[in-house]
Amino acid sequence: MINDLVSDSLTRIRNAAMRRLDVTTLVHSKTIEALVGILVDKGYVESFNVVEDGVKKTINVVLKYDENGRTVINEMKRISKPGRRVYKPVSEIKRFKNGYGTIIVSTSKGVLPNDKAFELGIGGEVMATIW
Repeated sequence: MINDLVSDSLTRIRNAAMRRLDVTTLVHSKTIEALVGILVDKGYVESFNVVEDGVKKTINVVLKYDENGRTVINEMKRISKPGRRVYKPVSEIKRFKNGYGTIIVSTSKGVLPNDKAFELGIGGEVMATIW
């Protein structure tokens, strides 16, 4: 049984990118689907689709590589963990890595990237950082 779906998903994407796989499979949840949607919007992964196999759902993620065959993801890090939740106000999530990175924030309006959360003026739980 997986206790932390977010860290499991980030680890699966990171491991698949290190092995230069084209596609990886994640366990489905609405939070993970929103997180992968942000990764697609920001250009870190190519695409994703939800696969229903009876009752069980999975998410297939197509990874993205540059022209040299290296992954476009430099680092993915889980910030807030089940044992230690990290919350930040809107003033602390404005920029990450001088605008080159993204902070994924779980807010009252859903799972959002840092620029959208700053635009809406809401803070929340910092789920992960990616650049």
